[in-house]
Amino acid sequence: MSKLKKEKQTENKTTNEGARNNFKALSKIKYIYLVLFTMLIINLGYFVIFSSDNLVINTYNPRLAILEKSITRGKILDRNGDVLAETVEYNENEHRVYPYENAFSHIVGYSHQGKTGIEALADIDLLQSNISAYDQIIVELTNNKRVGNNIVTTLDKDLQLKAFELLGKNKGAVVAIEPSTGKILCMVSKPDFNPNEVVLNWEFLLKDEINSPLLNRATQGLYPPGSTFKILTSIQYLIENSSDSFSYECTGEDDFDGKVIHCYNNKAHGQENLKEAFTVSCNTAFATIGEGLNIDKLNKLAEQLLFNKKLPYSLPSEIGSFKLTSKNNSAQKAETVIGQGETLITPLHNALITSTIANGGILMKPYLIDHIENHKGKVINNNLPNVYGTLLEPSITRTMTEYMIEVVNSGTAKQGASEDFQIAAKTGSAENSAGDAHGWFVGFAPADNPQIVIAILVENSGNSSYLAVPMAKELFNTYLQ
Repeated sequence: MSKLKKEKQTENKTTNEGARNNFKALSKIKYIYLVLFTMLIINLGYFVIFSSDNLVINTYNPRLAILEKSITRGKILDRNGDVLAETVEYNENEHRVYPYENAFSHIVGYSHQGKTGIEALADIDLLQSNISAYDQIIVELTNNKRVGNNIVTTLDKDLQLKAFELLGKNKGAVVAIEPSTGKILCMVSKPDFNPNEVVLNWEFLLKDEINSPLLNRATQGLYPPGSTFKILTSIQYLIENSSDSFSYECTGEDDFDGKVIHCYNNKAHGQENLKEAFTVSCNTAFATIGEGLNIDKLNKLAEQLLFNKKLPYSLPSEIGSFKLTSKNNSAQKAETVIGQGETLITPLHNALITSTIANGGILMKPYLIDHIENHKGKVINNNLPNVYGTLLEPSITRTMTEYMIEVVNSGTAKQGASEDFQIAAKTGSAENSAGDAHGWFVGFAPADNPQIVIAILVENSGNSSYLAVPMAKELFNTYLQ
C-alpha cells in the first residue's frame, strides 16, 4: 500500500471519528433540550390545572388593571336575575354598589381594598366584554367604555335575606346547598360589614379582632362539630356491624378511662339501640360505641369525608381536622366520637357531609356561578354540575336518612318538624372553652327527594334547640314553599 493511500485512510478514519463524536455531542444536546421541553410542558400543565385560577383572582394581576380602565365592571346577579352588585356612574366617577349591603357581604365580597368573594372569583369574567362587532364599533365611535359581562350566581336572594334576618345579631353562619347539583343557594356569616363602605371603614374592620367582621365564618370559621359528628360515628359503626347489633343502657353518665361523659342535663335515656341513641343524641352510648370501633378505619372515613384535606371549593376555606388514632386512650376516643376533643370543622364542610348523605353517597362539587352572560343577556358560558366522588355506600345513606328523620319526628330537632314536608336532620351542641356552647343544625328536605341541605352554626347559643333548629325550619319553609 502506498504512503499516500495510508495517509488517506488515516484521514478518513479521523474524519469518521470526528463525525461520530459530533453526532454524540448533538445527541446529548438533543436529549437536554427534550428534558427541558418536557419539564416546560409539565410546569405548564401544573399551572393550567392547579395555579391558573389563583393567578386570575390575584388582585395584583396587571392584566386586570388594564381591563378596568377600558371596561365597566359587569353585574353580579342572583339565580333569578336580582342585582347583587353593579357599577354606577356618579359625578363622572364609577362606583361599585351593593344594593343589599351587609346581607351578601362575605359571599359576594367587595372590589375595593383588594377583592374578595365572587368579586374575586369572577374578576376576569366581569372585565370581559363579549359584545357584537357592531356594538364594539359604536363604543369606539362614542368614546365610551365597553360593558363587562354579568355573572349569574347560584345564590337565592330570598333565602339569603331570610338567613341574614334569622341570624340577627348572633355570631355564626348559614350555608345552603342543592345536593343534587352542588349549587350554593345561600351563605351568610356574622358579624358582617357593609361593602359599600369598605374604604371608609377599612382601618376599623382590620382592627376589630373581637368580632373579626371580615372573616367568612361559613368557610373559614373552625368549630368543634359537637353531636353532628355522631353521623360519622354511626356510619363507621354500620360499616363494621349490623344496624340492630347495638344495645346500651344509659344512666346519664359513664366513665371512660377517668373521663366522665355526661348526657345533656345528665338525662338517663335508659335502654337504647343505635337508632334510639342517635335520635336523642346520647353521649354515653356513642362514647361506648367509640371504644369498640376500629379507630384507624374511622380516621380513614373522616378523611374520605374531607377532613384533613382541602375542600373542593373555589374560594378560600379552612381545612377541617381529625386527629384521633388507635394510639389514643379511651378518654380521648370518648370525647372525639361525640364531636369534642381536637376535631374541628367549618359550616361549609358540615354542609358537604350532609349533602353526601342527601345525595345517596355522591358528593357534587359546590359552585357559585351558574352562568356568564353579556350585558344584553346573551349566555356566554354555562357551568354544569360536576361529581366530586362517591364517598358513601347508598345503603349506608338510606339508613342514616332514616335515623335523621327520627331526630326530627321524635328527637332533638322535633320542634323543627314541618307539616308540609319531611325533614331529616342532626343537631349538636359544641362545648366552647371561651363561653356557652355553640349550636349546630345540619339537615335536608324533603327527605325522600332532597332539594336543599342546610347547615347552621350559632356561636354561644347554649344548644341547638334555642336558635339553630327554629331557624332551619323557617329556612326550609322559605325555600320549599
